[in-house]
Amino acid sequence: MSVEEITGEAQDPDAPPEPNAALKSLDVMVGMWDLKGQEAGSNREITGRLRFEWMEGGFYLIQHVDVDYAGRKMNGIEYVGYDDRSDKLRSYFFSNEGPGPFGGVAIEYVWEVGDGKLTIWGGEVGSPANFKATFSDDRNTISGRWEWPGGGYSATLTRAGSA
Repeated sequence: MSVEEITGEAQDPDAPPEPNAALKSLDVMVGMWDLKGQEAGSNREITGRLRFEWMEGGFYLIQHVDVDYAGRKMNGIEYVGYDDRSDKLRSYFFSNEGPGPFGGVAIEYVWEVGDGKLTIWGGEVGSPANFKATFSDDRNTISGRWEWPGGGYSATLTRAGSA
């Protein structure tokens, strides 16, 4: 069945594709963020800077990561896009430490943003590896906690400027 048959509207075959509307929920992330955190069960500090920007076309939000995790330097890039097969915001994170403990090419996440909350699931929704956080009323602070089996850390992201 064609789009025209479903919607009753003709689609211009020369028109460029449009990003899925679900991606708009990620607009709140655009800009620079300072990260401060503390590893669970220790005094080890996590600090860094995150930068979010839209790739031209608006199909992908790109996150640039520069973190010092208790003396361990971690850099990476994450691409967040809309996965029409699962109807989810899915991302792939590429790091200077490789794809992580699960192998593959990149670490995969599912993002949920809305109602003043941010949840990032490791792999799939419901995973024990996740980041659950809330936005401040002015959307300039995100406070939450990364958790995974055997570990985790508290994290506060504070908006540090535009990308």
